[in-house]
Amino acid sequence: MLLALAVLKIALTGGPGSGKSTVARMFRELGAEVLDADEVARAVVAPGTPAWEELRREFGPEFFLADGSLHRAKMADLVFRDAEARRRLNAILHPAITKELGRRLKKLAARGAALVIVEVPLLFEAGLEKKYDKIIVVTAEEAQQQERLSGRDRRPRGEAWGIIQAQWPLATKKAGADYVVDNRGSLAATRAQVKNLWQELQLLLDKESEKS
Repeated sequence: MLLALAVLKIALTGGPGSGKSTVARMFRELGAEVLDADEVARAVVAPGTPAWEELRREFGPEFFLADGSLHRAKMADLVFRDAEARRRLNAILHPAITKELGRRLKKLAARGAALVIVEVPLLFEAGLEKKYDKIIVVTAEEAQQQERLSGRDRRPRGEAWGIIQAQWPLATKKAGADYVVDNRGSLAATRAQVKNLWQELQLLLDKESEKS
């Protein structure tokens, strides 16, 4: 049963380095409306926002740069090592992100969007899966994830491995998916899967439109 919303919400998730952003870009190229929860997370902690003020109270000014913006690298290092700090951070961020995503979804609906794909890296970890109508999980081999993280973020391989292990295993996420994009092969192979999936989502949207 789809959630009773004006917009069909499709969550796009996966593991670190599995290729979520690549798949999101492919959906955009096909004409999909795509929201990025990471971009929203950056927006909600802009200087002066309520979440920014809460973070300063909770963690102190040492986690902010001279221009007032959040010191992301320092915060990331803290929450990577400290589970309690990660819990405190998420308790501030998740409600703010959820609220802002809702605002942006309403804005897209007002413009006539009927289906929106939302890239949510920590969908399962944050317990957000029930807020979406369908879930897409992007998968890759762990060695590929590690290589991509090391190359993209210039992280030591050991640190990249730790980031992967800090999230739910891809096999577990895959079990909770409605659709899976296998990103172990070439970009062309991934693009073909995304194209087929986009067509399938359009058919799903048509069926739901007929019901209403």
